[in-house]
Amino acid sequence: QVQLAESGGGLVQPGGSLRLSCAASGDILSIYNMGWYRQAPGKQRERVATTTTGGSTYYRDSVKGRFTISRDNAKNTVYLQMNSLKPEDTAVYYCYADIHTIWLSRNDYWGPGTQVTVSS
Repeated sequence: QVQLAESGGGLVQPGGSLRLSCAASGDILSIYNMGWYRQAPGKQRERVATTTTGGSTYYRDSVKGRFTISRDNAKNTVYLQMNSLKPEDTAVYYCYADIHTIWLSRNDYWGPGTQVTVSS
């Protein structure tokens, strides 16, 4: 069993900041890619930012320069620092991890999602 637990979502005014955290726990042998996706009402889920074990990162164009992804491999945790938030960043944010379990299976795992609302 593997679980992803997210925290840090909420309501913030435009221009504000939030920090999301996601900790993976359970029968983990190793974690490869980790990151964040989001889904706004009526839209498809989209990749926001991801990071590899080695520290390579990806950001979608609309968040470059505003969001920063980081990772603590010792804690199996990934973070997303979101600055200069805009109303169009409003969505449910989902944590993602590509995990190799102790049972020698490798799968994608998702957190339950955390709501981020940017509004005045």
